[in-house]
Amino acid sequence: MISIKDVQHVAKLARLSLTEDESRQYAQQLSRIIDYFDELKSVDTEGVEPMSHPIAAVNVLREDEVLPALPREVLMANAPLRDGNFFRVPKIGE
Repeated sequence: MISIKDVQHVAKLARLSLTEDESRQYAQQLSRIIDYFDELKSVDTEGVEPMSHPIAAVNVLREDEVLPALPREVLMANAPLRDGNFFRVPKIGE
């Protein structure tokens, strides 16, 4: 059982100010959560495989494919500003 004193201690560490009613309410709620975990411990999980997610996830991305690089002139054709073989960009610092 979580005590009101425990809740107030954690609230202080988290720099939260709780009223006495809030502390009592959170103590009751946290105690119920802990009790539920204790109840789950009694469930027989023998033979149940661990899983990371309850729904099977499938990778929808395609495999990487190595392709030849585009010629420099094709890449530079879309540059709004260029300086020889380089992209020209606005200065952003001093």
